[in-house]
Amino acid sequence: MRPVKLNALITGNVGGDPLSAAEYIARGGFAALEKAARLEPEAVIAEIKKAKLLGRGGAAYPAGNKWEHLLRIPERPKYIVCNADEGEPGTFKDRLILDKLPMKLLEGIIIAGFVFRAKAAYIYVRGEYRGIQKRLIKAIENAGAAGFAGKNILGTGFDFDIHVISGAGAYVCGENSALLNSTEGTVGRPRIKPPHLAEAGLFLLPTLVNNVETFANIPAIVGMGGEAYLRIGHPDSGGTKLVCLSGHSRNRGVFEIPLGGVTLREAIHDPEIGGGIAGGKNLKFFHLGGQSGAIGGPDQLDTVYSYTDLKKAGLSVGSGAVVVMDESVSIIEYLKGVTEFFIHESCGKCVPCREGNRQVYHILRKLSSPGAAAAGDLDTLRRLIRAMSDASFCGLGQTATAALNSAWKHFRTEFEANVRSAGAT
Repeated sequence: MRPVKLNALITGNVGGDPLSAAEYIARGGFAALEKAARLEPEAVIAEIKKAKLLGRGGAAYPAGNKWEHLLRIPERPKYIVCNADEGEPGTFKDRLILDKLPMKLLEGIIIAGFVFRAKAAYIYVRGEYRGIQKRLIKAIENAGAAGFAGKNILGTGFDFDIHVISGAGAYVCGENSALLNSTEGTVGRPRIKPPHLAEAGLFLLPTLVNNVETFANIPAIVGMGGEAYLRIGHPDSGGTKLVCLSGHSRNRGVFEIPLGGVTLREAIHDPEIGGGIAGGKNLKFFHLGGQSGAIGGPDQLDTVYSYTDLKKAGLSVGSGAVVVMDESVSIIEYLKGVTEFFIHESCGKCVPCREGNRQVYHILRKLSSPGAAAAGDLDTLRRLIRAMSDASFCGLGQTATAALNSAWKHFRTEFEANVRSAGAT
């Protein structure tokens, strides 16, 4: 295995008092904001487009295109919203930024505020991150006291307030339109699109919604320039990615890796990253991108970790989660846990998701008991996968069976193991 060279584009200045504006400034913080304040909005967006920054929340939409779209909309006021509703199991990289690098997040948000001359920003934080919410509020106060938020930022006459909103533990509010509904105080359920959020977002006004990690990359892009940022990563997607290793990985935690510079094998087995499988067991499968991501097998370990290469392999970066499972794990039992999660988190708005997940779980439970399932149950399971992915209202239901669908390809014999033969009683 070749030596892995890691990057610390985002996490390099972790340390000291993360809530102190003075310490952040001493490490070069807010320099990118000062630079952006002197640039035309189009110039800032041009650098983001050169960087080929893809949204780090899971959808991987080009951030520069999203910003450019909003800039062209003349209606005002405009709002900036940061999606910090990190409810994806196996994902905790936004927590690291919120807890250890809040000033970097704020700098990225304030740069967006300058670009769009926005009225205000709202950071929607996962309800379970209660302690972090208080720390984030303190960081905003400290940034304001140092002249980087609130009234007359950097003496430019630009006023920009940042508010923290607490979620209530609903996974579906990680979907951007459901998040905006929740922020407004209504039921956190997805909206019909179009209109897109850039046109009718928060309070039905033009709105930019980006993930925590996406905003945290903005200072680096503005500071070093889009082309330099792109060179660090993959030609199709610049920069680094925060990945969250969990499960049976020997080293569990958040690691920053260059996109395109590391294979899955290196991410899981290299001593500097995952360190291999705990307990000396063998890898059985890995689950990428969160519960709504695809499951991969050992034969895919040499896939390069980039948006392009993973997509070609039928996998995805998603939220950055890498859940590692060893040979002791039953794929059926694992999928039952995934399905239980989606049953619990479905908002109930549409039948394919609300009822489909329950029926999937019912069949998986039969498949986990010898002789309880018939061959027809496997056919029903395949039809449910298609119906849910095609007919569910939002991404939650559309991707709820992604793990199941991919696992079927790798572990079909386990699905068939407990199916009773035709004619058996």
